[in-house]
Amino acid sequence: MAITNACPPLPSEPATPSTPEAMATTNAVSTGKTVSTGKAVSTTEAMTAPPAPTAAFGRTLTAFALTAVLASGQLYIVIPLLHDMATGWGTSPGGLTWLVTAFGIGYGAGFLVFGPLSDRYGRRRLLMLGLPLAALTSVAVALSPTPEVALALRAVQGLAVAMFPPAALAYLAERVEPRRRVVAIAAVTGAFLASAVVLQVAAQVLVDAIGWRGLFLLSAAGYLVAFAGMRAVVLPDLPREGSGSLLSVYRALPGLLFHRVLGLRYLATVMLMVGFVAVYTGLQIYGVASSSGLLMLRAAGLPSMVLVPLLMPWLARVATTLRTAAFLAAGALALAAVGLTGASVLVLLLAVYVAAITGGLPSLNEAVSAGAGRARGTALSLFSFALAVGGSAGPQVAAAFGGFTPLMYGLAIGMGLAALAVLISARPAGSAARPAAEPATSAGQAA
Repeated sequence: MAITNACPPLPSEPATPSTPEAMATTNAVSTGKTVSTGKAVSTTEAMTAPPAPTAAFGRTLTAFALTAVLASGQLYIVIPLLHDMATGWGTSPGGLTWLVTAFGIGYGAGFLVFGPLSDRYGRRRLLMLGLPLAALTSVAVALSPTPEVALALRAVQGLAVAMFPPAALAYLAERVEPRRRVVAIAAVTGAFLASAVVLQVAAQVLVDAIGWRGLFLLSAAGYLVAFAGMRAVVLPDLPREGSGSLLSVYRALPGLLFHRVLGLRYLATVMLMVGFVAVYTGLQIYGVASSSGLLMLRAAGLPSMVLVPLLMPWLARVATTLRTAAFLAAGALALAAVGLTGASVLVLLLAVYVAAITGGLPSLNEAVSAGAGRARGTALSLFSFALAVGGSAGPQVAAAFGGFTPLMYGLAIGMGLAALAVLISARPAGSAARPAAEPATSAGQAA
């Protein structure tokens, strides 16, 4: 694969996400004799090893996409509830914005903790543990007597919810049929994005009927339903090597983070999420539209979030890095057009921008997974962490520009630089040659 040829090898982990049989297949095909387990096998023997069973596509996609909306949406669900929470506690809504940040801190930290653990102990095991804990912590938030208690519990809730994204994305890359992986990953990453709109709208509609505490209890019930669904559709974990200490599973983190290829793609991921959150924050704080108009603008991107995953089987024919850079560049152009035209065609341009983000995010996920080798779970935990960092920084970036039009131009430049970073990541180290060619495959196939 061009990525691994273009840069130094990625660090290996003591705990690999592959079975010994699968590693035997890979190594024996390339060398004809040596495998990672230290046994000698022939190419014929390795190639006849039974393949791992693949997940049922429809049921898996439905369960993972709905759970993704619920999990990622917990970051945003508090935003429409701030006034009601402040009234109940007798404080100001502004001070309660830390409830969003607290969840984001726990959420981001959890990615770094649980991604490597999913490589060591298995995707299903993490999913089966994380969803009940997410339900329990959501109940605890609902029962919070004071803002200070709620702040601490929101961080714990974020930590528990963070078990889902890296394990889920790694599971899809490993267990979904190769020709359908790009669709599955696009749909689930699209669901992560859609949650920002879906759960805010749901909270805004339901808070008058059941209150903010009732919404957290409803979220807890949703996690229990998700647990039942996951238990029914997620395949048993593949056998894994478990040598070394528990801390040894984290040794790959620095090498992955500062790897020339993956590091650039993580930076592009941060910029993508900064832009996505900053655009919607800017709409809110700069008075671009009325309350009803804001609701319409938030919903404008939902058709794109549905349509783009449906088009991914055809879009996936384009090489991964080229496709990723093209989506990021399209987002940059859409933001620049918003800055030029103002509010006149804002709904249309936002729809184009969200389409670019919805296509760019799974393409980045695919590019990271393809370059991660055996450290897929750990690499995707860093990918999810990059998303959390970008999402947390987005509101501050929006406020720093002082106006909606300057914000759009600034984000357009940032998205353009992100596209450039992705293209540079595909170039051989120390070479001015043209970008190395990548196969137009899904993450699972490429890796």
